[in-house]
Amino acid sequence: MIQIGRINKLTIKRTRDYGVHLDGGESGNILLKNKYVPEKYQPGDEIEVFVYTDREDHLRATTKKPYATVGQFAKLRVVANSLSGAYLDWGLEIDLFVPKSEQQDKMEKGKSYIVFVFLDNKTNRITASSKLEKFLSLQPPNYKEGEEVDLFIYDKTNLGYKAVVNNSHGGMVYKNEMFQKFLMGRQLKGYIKKIREDHKIDLSLQKPGYQGVDDISKIILKTIKDHGGKISVTDKSRPEDIYSLFGVSKKTFKKAIGALYKKRLITIDISGIKLVR
Repeated sequence: MIQIGRINKLTIKRTRDYGVHLDGGESGNILLKNKYVPEKYQPGDEIEVFVYTDREDHLRATTKKPYATVGQFAKLRVVANSLSGAYLDWGLEIDLFVPKSEQQDKMEKGKSYIVFVFLDNKTNRITASSKLEKFLSLQPPNYKEGEEVDLFIYDKTNLGYKAVVNNSHGGMVYKNEMFQKFLMGRQLKGYIKKIREDHKIDLSLQKPGYQGVDDISKIILKTIKDHGGKISVTDKSRPEDIYSLFGVSKKTFKKAIGALYKKRLITIDISGIKLVR
């Protein structure tokens, strides 16, 4: 069955002067224009294409990959406005439409916004919305504390940064977990810190507790070695300085050097940390 707004693997059915027809099953033939047809092909070959509807509601295919497919969040730029809504550049010839009713704030040409791409059941057209919260899962999250997850940063608040977890649930990276400024739309790895009773998710950029200490200890040892066996950063240093050097929070750093000190791999004094020779 054809999935509009997603990547499909379809069979080349027949050729025409203007392109090839792909077998869309119950959806009928789907046109792939000549400029997207691979140089070497023959009827019966399978090809990966993105399927969408054109302005006349005909199914079309392209071998170009959009910046986001149906069911994904993305940061996209407005290229035009109309009375009915805004149009976003998503990497294809036909722009992605955001109806006025799906705009959290009025979109301005030239600016970029975080949107969710979905298939409008009423029109059967691929559509975008900047009202992100309504597309987050309401199902109780089934994550384990310490589990690694994919994060998509989509909003900044007084508490920290809101993130989409595994393209599904909403979560929060609090200020005390952040030691750098994040651009909206950034994708990165994170960890489940806590699932609250109200099902809200607290996130961390490092493995909670002592889980991440071993890996971080190795990074610290290598960094000290690369600096000639001594660094001036200690557990009394500013969190920003620790993060810029090791990419971890001050709390995690203190745990890691504490473990290294107990193993007598380093010495610590007011001047810094040294490797034990």
